[in-house]
Amino acid sequence: MRQQPRGDSRGILDPGRLLREVRFRRHLPAEWLRPWVEHYWLIDWALSAPFEQRVVPHPAVNVVFRRDGDGPEAGEVAGVGRDLFRITLAGTGRVCGVQFRPGGFHPFWRRPVAELTGRLLPLPTGRLTPPDAEMCTGTDHERRRALDALLTAWAPDADPAVEEAVALAEAIRTDRTVLRVDDFAARHHIPVRRLQRLFTEYVGVGPKWVIRRYRLQEAVEQAAGGPLNWAGLAADLGYSDQAHLVRDFTAVAGVSPAAYARSVH
Repeated sequence: MRQQPRGDSRGILDPGRLLREVRFRRHLPAEWLRPWVEHYWLIDWALSAPFEQRVVPHPAVNVVFRRDGDGPEAGEVAGVGRDLFRITLAGTGRVCGVQFRPGGFHPFWRRPVAELTGRLLPLPTGRLTPPDAEMCTGTDHERRRALDALLTAWAPDADPAVEEAVALAEAIRTDRTVLRVDDFAARHHIPVRRLQRLFTEYVGVGPKWVIRRYRLQEAVEQAAGGPLNWAGLAADLGYSDQAHLVRDFTAVAGVSPAAYARSVH
């Protein structure tokens, strides 16, 4: 089990600017929640001018609490986002987020996660959020404990199918040689149709989409790191040619790979 939160910037467009503009950090949840929860992410800001952050979403559900200035705290459930996510921050505020592992939200939601894909839903008070609960108040330690208590109160149910979906999605994320659904299914001795049903029910999107999204996030991260051989990268990531990678990159990031690399550097 992971002992430190991920240190990569996958999915974050222009991560250097994000770290200059706001206080961004990740923390692990209580150990017993880690089979389902990737990490908590906290952002605090005090800005003299509005700041827009763009993110290429992971194939994961997030539960997010936000407070702007002295206003009330609001919570929402963000399903897997197919499109580029944009958020504008201004003035002062705080965000406390829970990024679940792909497949890991199902024990808390207890319904097909595909119902949430592409949607933002207000988090109602009651079973999901006690009326007096505040996640964005206090120190990082206090905020982590509040999130731990909230998720514990949701009483997630153990489910072998969840464990399988989480493990398979993690295998796609960490193994860049995974490029085709049929090859991946054969490698794990799973019929393709069962793999597709499993991902739709528990992750919220199909395995082909997950493979392509993780490979595109690799391209975004590498573009931020320095000059690239785009034709070679396209081949490494399973694209038929460079033009195909450029089209997908532009569609998901909102700018071409060359324009993004120039803007970062």
